[in-house]
Amino acid sequence: MKFDKIKCVVLAGGKGSRLSEYTNKIPKPMVKVGNKPLLDHIIEYYKYFGVKEFLIAGGYKYQIIKNHYKKKKIKGIKINVINTGLNNLTGTRIKKLKKFFSQNENFFLTYGDGVSNINLNKLIQFHIKKKSILTLTAVHPPARFGELKINNSQIVNFEEKPHLVNGWIN
Repeated sequence: MKFDKIKCVVLAGGKGSRLSEYTNKIPKPMVKVGNKPLLDHIIEYYKYFGVKEFLIAGGYKYQIIKNHYKKKKIKGIKINVINTGLNNLTGTRIKKLKKFFSQNENFFLTYGDGVSNINLNKLIQFHIKKKSILTLTAVHPPARFGELKINNSQIVNFEEKPHLVNGWIN
């Protein structure tokens, strides 16, 4: 299935405070992985599946993103960087993009650091089959710390940063 009629919204307005050594100068989606910003990786991935229009919901240092895509043209792709406010949360950022959509139009939504390998064909087929208003993808996050198993004051097992099995993140 090709998605040339489905837009992709990228939330790219947060301050990225956990990466402050980079984000004091640039917004988090512009942090480079390899030789290009996270946003470029995300756009290339969605482009692979046929997505041709991107709405980047900027905020913090959004002008840097806007300038990047003024200079960098990607053939066959339309990128619109919109200032959705400095301190707005996700829902407000999405609502500020309402004028870019027709009623009941489907769209993809990801975070500006949302690099994944999810099969978008399977995702949209699932969404349509379920007749859902919203389909959300989630993963078990990696633990931040190693895990010890202790029996009678003796370490019996150590696992370095195991994946959590009880919690999910979007």
